[in-house]
Amino acid sequence: MSRKSATRKSPAKRPGKAAPAHPPKTPSKPRPSGPSEVRTGVQWVTVDEDNAGQRVDNFLLAQLRGVPKSIIYRVVRKGEVRVNKGRVKPDTRLNAGDQVRIPPMTQKEKPAQVEPGTRVQGVMEAAVLFENDQMLVVNKPSGIAVHGGSGLSFGLIEVLRSARPQTKFLELVHRLDRDTSGLVMVAKKRSALRFLQDELRHKRIRKHYHALVAGHWPAVVDRVEQPLLRYEMPNGERRVRVDEAGKASLTLFRCIARYQGYSLVEASPVTGRTHQIRVHSAWEGHPIAGDDKYMDDVSLKAFRAIGGQRLMLHARALEFTLPGSGEAMRLEAPYDDAFTNALAILEARSRNQ
Repeated sequence: MSRKSATRKSPAKRPGKAAPAHPPKTPSKPRPSGPSEVRTGVQWVTVDEDNAGQRVDNFLLAQLRGVPKSIIYRVVRKGEVRVNKGRVKPDTRLNAGDQVRIPPMTQKEKPAQVEPGTRVQGVMEAAVLFENDQMLVVNKPSGIAVHGGSGLSFGLIEVLRSARPQTKFLELVHRLDRDTSGLVMVAKKRSALRFLQDELRHKRIRKHYHALVAGHWPAVVDRVEQPLLRYEMPNGERRVRVDEAGKASLTLFRCIARYQGYSLVEASPVTGRTHQIRVHSAWEGHPIAGDDKYMDDVSLKAFRAIGGQRLMLHARALEFTLPGSGEAMRLEAPYDDAFTNALAILEARSRNQ
């Protein structure tokens, strides 16, 4: 009997949609969103007297913090930025009363900042030694940075801005190291900032520091003129050393008092290099007491053993001309308790030797 070839039947199709040609894709995970952005509309800003003379590009950079320079220059070049309804170039100087048109821009929303507490604000306000409508001068405590960054939520300038929300403009005129105490100038107007920084560039502002140094400072050494070069340690820490490849640097010195194993000197930097007084003192063989960067470990340990708690460098006095009035000023800042106590201990030791 002949065998019939078996025919394979296709499975019956269910009514409904046809099966997809490819299996459905697994829904992709949402990408983590970056910093939120804010879109602003057209802004018209009136130039005040404090911003008169400023270049358009610098004015826009201050108004549009966080917007890349390339975008700012592009909108100026395309004519989207107008001054008094006319096109301008990036280097156009503004006049008081000018109307600046700023086109719609996308800016990154600022992350929430840690606000300095009322106690810190109170300490900084109590440290203000001089103030008028142009500027203020603060006796900065040791251990407080002049500005936030490098792991610090805030510094002196952020504390002042938080304590004075009604003050529109507050900018540092110059800086002090975190562990150095003493006088710091802060401008309350852009015109005052320009004036004081120009005075600094032309060396018309005189700064006098008091420093407690190791050993007996020689009376014959009244100036140290050695070039200083900045460099980085393998761990990224910033340091400075005397090096012929560095920048010309000059510090004037005067011995004020001598104690057992230490001297109190006045150091007046003519140039303003990073760590200048600290490195010039160490170069002469008399590092500043408490300096964990430029003092050897044995000397540092000996200073700690007598109760030394801080870097013994204090911006004691400032001589400058007041912006606006042209009045000559000299301000002096008292030592803090840690500085005063260290000197008292040394005086007592010297009397008893």
